[in-house]
Amino acid sequence: MLSVFRSIPTQMDYKGQKLAEQIFQGIILVSAVIGFIYGYVTEQFGWTVYIVMAGFALSCLLTLPPWPMYRRNPLKWLPVQESGTEDKKAADRKPKRHTKS
Repeated sequence: MLSVFRSIPTQMDYKGQKLAEQIFQGIILVSAVIGFIYGYVTEQFGWTVYIVMAGFALSCLLTLPPWPMYRRNPLKWLPVQESGTEDKKAADRKPKRHTKS
């Protein structure tokens, strides 16, 4: 059963994160405006809260899971470098100069 959960991709690329944030903010904004107008017309503040909460739930459903539309631009990682560049000999290094003050 755990192998099923491990096979689900969990990463989003940077452009996908930006898209998810824009979708989230857009849905929240639209639901807040619609909720305010509907609540004002019906004179029921509760409807405003319900509509905003429904918009929040919808935006969470659309933006929190890593849907394939958020993984279209994966990062290309650099290849692993050899560790030989780090292991310089002490003789190859220039001695540090100390200034007298």
